[in-house]
Amino acid sequence: MGRRVVLIQGHPDPAGGHFCHALADAYAQGAAEGGHAVARIEVAALDFPLLRSKEDYEHGQAPPAIAAAQATLAQGDHLVFFYPLWMGDMPALLKGFLEQAFRPGFAFGPQQADGNRAGGGLRGRSAHVVVTMGMPAPIYRWYYRAHSLQSFRRNILAFAGVKPVRNSLVGMVEALGPAGQARWLARMGAAGRTAD
Repeated sequence: MGRRVVLIQGHPDPAGGHFCHALADAYAQGAAEGGHAVARIEVAALDFPLLRSKEDYEHGQAPPAIAAAQATLAQGDHLVFFYPLWMGDMPALLKGFLEQAFRPGFAFGPQQADGNRAGGGLRGRSAHVVVTMGMPAPIYRWYYRAHSLQSFRRNILAFAGVKPVRNSLVGMVEALGPAGQARWLARMGAAGRTAD
């Protein structure tokens, strides 16, 4: 029996056509070939405001687009995030989406009297994070210690109970050329077939 895979496209350009989109398409095709159900969340197509207060985060209602995305996330067994590295981190629109979607009562518990917060609202799910970047991937991984990716894995996904979390770092994306792009698309297709 296949898994329920949710692809979260975090590229903020609603026009699409970027390598992030091609990677997601290759993963989706592989997942379908592997007998897995695939749902998609296109963050750039969603209409939602940025959170501006702790009160809204703790007690506000999720906007309709976010509530629909939460329902999709809740149905998934395996979450796959695609995004480009911008200024050393995920794009602001994806971060804004995560702040809205991973609210208390969904991904986390309410804040306790001692100031701590229970996590684990998405326990039982695994994830794969695919990041494209202009720099060589080893530089990001070893020199910069993949700091923003590690923060995403530790402070958001792991705290919400998502594990294990795999990652694929696609470096020098503008200079890959047709052969390099084809290799990465094949890798994503293979990952999709096993929902890895």
